[in-house]
Amino acid sequence: MTQDRSGHRPRKRFGQHFLHDHSVIARIVAAINVQADDRIVEIGPGKGALTRALLEVTDIMHAIELDRDLVRHLADSFDPTRLLVHQGDALSFDVATLAAPRTRLRIVGNLPYNISTPLMFHLLQSRDVIADMHFMLQLEVVNRLAAAPDNADYGRLSVMAQLHCQVQPLMWVGAGAFTPPPKVESALVRLIPRAQLPLPVQHIPAFTRIVAGAFSQRRKTLRNALRNLLSSAQIEAAGIDPAQRPATLGVDDYIALCAIYERDAEC
Repeated sequence: MTQDRSGHRPRKRFGQHFLHDHSVIARIVAAINVQADDRIVEIGPGKGALTRALLEVTDIMHAIELDRDLVRHLADSFDPTRLLVHQGDALSFDVATLAAPRTRLRIVGNLPYNISTPLMFHLLQSRDVIADMHFMLQLEVVNRLAAAPDNADYGRLSVMAQLHCQVQPLMWVGAGAFTPPPKVESALVRLIPRAQLPLPVQHIPAFTRIVAGAFSQRRKTLRNALRNLLSSAQIEAAGIDPAQRPATLGVDDYIALCAIYERDAEC
C-alpha cells in the first residue's frame, strides 16, 4: 500500500479509501445541497478532500475521525474555528451531543464498507436530531437499502432501513475516484429519517425478530420461515397468505405481522 503526498499511508484496518476526484466531490456537494447555516457532521473525513469542499459552502462543521494521524493532519490543514475535529470511533460516538437547539444535524460520510450498516443503525438511535444522512457506500449495499419487494436485492436490510428512513440513491461512483481504489463500485445515498416511525418504538425488537426470522430462510414460505414465531392462522390474521415468500412482503406487511405477534403475546 503506497504512501501519498500527504505522507499518510492508507490503513487497511480502517477501511481507508480516500476520495480524490474533484469532479465527483463537486457532484456530491451539489447533491447534498449544503447551506451556509447547516450543522454538518462528517464521519471519516480522511485527509479532508470532501471536507474542504463542504467548508466552501458552510460556515462551521464537525468531523469525527478515528485515525489519530489524520486528526493531526486535519488540525494542521484547517482553521480550528471552522472545522471542529473529534477523535473517536463513530460506532460509539454520540452525535446528539453535537446538535444545537432548533437545528438538526446533516450527517455526511465516505464510510468504511465494513462498518457501514452497523454505523447507520447506530446513528438512527439519534434520529430526533438528524435531518438527513448522505453516505458513500458500496454499490451493492445501496442497491439493497433501496430495493423494493420482489427484487433480487430486497432483504432484511431493505426492510429495516425503509422502516426507519426514506432511501434515495443519488449517484454511482467508480473505483478510480478513490485512493487506493476499492475492489467494488460505490454509490452515494440519501437517508432521511422518518418524522414518525410507523410502529411504536417498543415494538421494534419484535419487528426485528420477525424480519430476521423470515429472511433467514427467504426461499421458504412464510408458514415455514416463521413457524417458531407465528402460526399460519396468525399470519392470515395479519391479512397475509402464509404461502407467500418473505421477499414478497413490504414494510407495512411486516408491521402487520408484528402487530399480531405483539397482540397475541399479551394475551
